Amino acid sequence: MDRGAFLPTDAAERTTVAAALARYQKEVFPRLARGGSSLTGNLARLRAELGGISLMSLDSAHVAGYRDKTLKSGLSAQTVRHDLGLLHRVLKTASIDWGISLPRGIPVVRMPSMPRPRDRRLKRGEEEKLLKAATAYGGDMADILSFALETAMRRTELARMRWEHVDLKNRVALLPETKNGEPREVPLSPKALKILKSRCRDLGPVWRYYENPNAITQAFIRICQRGGLPGLRYHDLRHEATSRLFEKGLNMMEVAAITGHKTLEMLKRYTHLRAQDLASRLAGK
Repeated sequence: MDRGAFLPTDAAERTTVAAALARYQKEVFPRLARGGSSLTGNLARLRAELGGISLMSLDSAHVAGYRDKTLKSGLSAQTVRHDLGLLHRVLKTASIDWGISLPRGIPVVRMPSMPRPRDRRLKRGEEEKLLKAATAYGGDMADILSFALETAMRRTELARMRWEHVDLKNRVALLPETKNGEPREVPLSPKALKILKSRCRDLGPVWRYYENPNAITQAFIRICQRGGLPGLRYHDLRHEATSRLFEKGLNMMEVAAITGHKTLEMLKRYTHLRAQDLASRLAGK
């Protein structure tokens, strides 16, 4: 029998999970948004826990053990799901594109169940307190937070905004790089447009002192402390803004086009409509 027929299986025996991860990082990451930089943490965890196992030996028990151990360590269910999703894509690529036969198949395990979605929205008076504290804090933060509430942009998207991607005439801001890897055009509300028109316009970043998303987060934490807003997170503003878009009467597809959500299920997790507002709409108010 031709020994060539055994090569794919031999490759699985010779190739460790660490080697497969390294090859995937080298060959596939460059094609991903931002060169796969958002996946480096997932990659490191998988390499540390499963790297020494060969693709020939890897089975569901190994992957389930990884899932349980990382959850017990304190990682969120969402992060562990991302880790397992990356591992699945690596093994699928090895099988389909690299011709490595996996005798045990691609391991299938139960994904960690997601916790109940956070439903924090701004309470009466909190927006005023937040913006007052942001104004006192100084810099661009009052404008940034107001703009976030108008556009539902992620902090990374706000930080990367550049004037050459802003079309004030047509009231659109282009986001060439987004979390899901696809560019997006965000329509600008009258208030968002007013904020941008009030600023000094030139080439380069819109928020010159907040090009690092972490700078926005740190400033937001200090602002909430000053404003007496415990438990409020920056990402809650995206929930608030998304819910407001629905309350303005936009439909699912229109809101998804603005926020960049890839699936309606994810969009639903970011949407929390107030029952009293829905009751008012039913009453025609």
